[in-house]
Amino acid sequence: MQEIINYFSSIPSSHRASILAGGIALFWVIESAIPFIKFKYNKWQHAGINIFFTLTTIIINFCLAFILLKSAQWTVDNQFGILNWLPKMNLWLFAIIGLLLLDLIGAYLAHLVEHKVKFLWRFHLIHHSDTWIDTTSGNRHHPGESVIRFVFTTIGVLAVGSPMWMVFLYQTLSVVATQFTHANIILPKKLDNFISYFLVSPDMHKVHHHYVLPYTDSNYGNIFSIWDRIFGTFKTLDRSKLIYGVDTHMKPEEHNNLKNLLSIPFQKLRSPEN
Repeated sequence: MQEIINYFSSIPSSHRASILAGGIALFWVIESAIPFIKFKYNKWQHAGINIFFTLTTIIINFCLAFILLKSAQWTVDNQFGILNWLPKMNLWLFAIIGLLLLDLIGAYLAHLVEHKVKFLWRFHLIHHSDTWIDTTSGNRHHPGESVIRFVFTTIGVLAVGSPMWMVFLYQTLSVVATQFTHANIILPKKLDNFISYFLVSPDMHKVHHHYVLPYTDSNYGNIFSIWDRIFGTFKTLDRSKLIYGVDTHMKPEEHNNLKNLLSIPFQKLRSPEN
């Protein structure tokens, strides 16, 4: 465990970039060879839009990273946050509890709030508007949402009291998990069901991308599935019934046009019947 801590305490930016790019490349190859759904779309054009949003997210996180670093260091220096209030424990147990709490506060709760608060939903809507979910869809976040998510991440770090190595470890696991759950792939049903008792599985997250309520407002988990099960937001849907997107923006000129996607948060919020 100490070796993992040492590595993530000073993980080079080049390694983080390699994990991001390598994950997309790996799942891109797999989903191209054996796709779950054979979409009729321009895969490269679609990827171009989603990679644009990935790059804006990277830039925003890079510019704001000093806030996260200062926050994590402050919790350690001042023994603040849940982890620092717990009794001394084995490093593996410490890491697992920390990752679970970061997932709960910085990811699950943040995601749930984005769906429940109309102002925040305006930005998160861009992620849900994608009707061709593949591995590049995982980081399809409006720049405004990237800032919102960064705020929630910082709150999570302060509340949990996590050191920076744990934050880097969580973010690395999150990147891979996001690429995996959004990839246009399919696992054997029994295997997917088994995974979903512990981790967010592809089937589980794809239900979240079904185009109508109540499925859109379910399965908020990022890495761990237990929060959805504990808080009653877990839902299932037969694979054959999945339709991606969000019912207010199903036209390609709305969900596959970069200019329109950037302006959606500032447009009049539509009701589902429109």
